[in-house]
Amino acid sequence: MPLIRPFAPADQPGILDLILGIQRDEYGIAITAADQPDLTDIAGFYLPGAGGFWVAEEDSRIIGTIALKDIGQSQAALRKMFVASSHRGRAAGVAQALLDHLLDAAADRGLAQIYLGTTARFLAAHRFYEKNGFALVEAHDLPPAFPRMAVDTRFYEKSIEPAKAG
Repeated sequence: MPLIRPFAPADQPGILDLILGIQRDEYGIAITAADQPDLTDIAGFYLPGAGGFWVAEEDSRIIGTIALKDIGQSQAALRKMFVASSHRGRAAGVAQALLDHLLDAAADRGLAQIYLGTTARFLAAHRFYEKNGFALVEAHDLPPAFPRMAVDTRFYEKSIEPAKAG
């Protein structure tokens, strides 16, 4: 199982390579790093408040990412969930490990709800989120602070159980 750890500034090139490669090469989405300013300021965009950005690393290579953007009102947006094609699927467990880590962090940080947007083309992602308790929500029901991406056409919401006091 890969190491799931918080983002470090030195991860930036590996993160860009992974995400842009998936977006452009696998899915043919015409998008650049310049179109995603959050990826050039991960600390400034994702880390404030209850936010976070994590990477899955194996053999010193970034093979997955996931981010939590605090949008206020005890709500957050799940963003930038990407897993290298070589590490996808239930057997690899990378996507599940990343999501579990994010959900634990959200509970620990007192968040009540997580929202996410995805494209109609990411059918495996739809099944994955639904299996993990995310429910389809209409765009007009998203919180006003939710950071919508132009490519997103399907939206999900999940309520978070508070972390149990240890």
